[in-house]
Amino acid sequence: MNTPAHSPENIGVVITTYNQPAWLEKVLLGYEAQIFTDFRVLIADDGSGEATRAVIEKFQQRGKLDIEHVWHEDRGFRKCQILNKVIFHTDCDYLVFTDGDCIPEPDFVGKHWQLARPGYFLSGGYVKLNMAVSTAIDINDIRAGNPFNIDWLTRHGQKNSHKLWKLVKSRWLKNLLDTITPTKATWNGMNSSTWTEAIRACNGFNEDMQYGGLDRELGERLCNLGLKGKQVRYSVSCLHLDHPRAYDTPETWAKNYAIRAEVKRLGLYWTPNGMSKTSLQSTAFATKVPAFEQPIARTKHPKVAAV
Repeated sequence: MNTPAHSPENIGVVITTYNQPAWLEKVLLGYEAQIFTDFRVLIADDGSGEATRAVIEKFQQRGKLDIEHVWHEDRGFRKCQILNKVIFHTDCDYLVFTDGDCIPEPDFVGKHWQLARPGYFLSGGYVKLNMAVSTAIDINDIRAGNPFNIDWLTRHGQKNSHKLWKLVKSRWLKNLLDTITPTKATWNGMNSSTWTEAIRACNGFNEDMQYGGLDRELGERLCNLGLKGKQVRYSVSCLHLDHPRAYDTPETWAKNYAIRAEVKRLGLYWTPNGMSKTSLQSTAFATKVPAFEQPIARTKHPKVAAV
């Protein structure tokens, strides 16, 4: 693969997980099968038990992936907190964010690396699988790339619809669909990427956010910082395995919508409850800083205290 100008020097894939060891195993198999192999896996573990730890240690012992496991105690939904720990401590200059229930395409990491540009974040896509198909996918299927074949998915019970267009093989068609899609480029937790220092400049994830739009809120602050979103939902995709969501409640959505509305109204790029528990002056909140013109150096943000 040719090295594009301004490509990341050290790319990390941040995978969030919580007590889904069977799904995480399939996901890590997907990263073992990547065409582009020069990346690190950073597992942001929101308090999983021993079954998850055993899966991670198995893959660490195999040695095909460079895996860092960042864990904290299970005290409820604290996804933003564990993500901030990963972001603060990593020396990767570019981060891809995804979840432990999302199997990556064989060229998933390579496309993020290839498409990375200063001043932008990438907004990738996903195909949401039903439970029957999620369960049917096995080790050999992942290694062979079978689940990324539309015919294979429909034979195993996935409904054939326009949503499967994300898995078309033609590169020019993928590029065309990315160009003409009316869907806005947003920060999606299962498949987005940008420069580490851009996220640090926003003080990371807002730890006031619970389930429901916490990823979008970061993307909105990145835009307020001056970054632009690039739509790559057809060029870079993953398969989302099915699972229940006990933490999905109307109350958390209402709280999160209120936070996001304030971010939009005031043009905020900094959250005072992020990696650092520090507020900026009110004038700084509403002032957009210039978009990054050059690749961002791998240094800790000076305003961020250790977490």
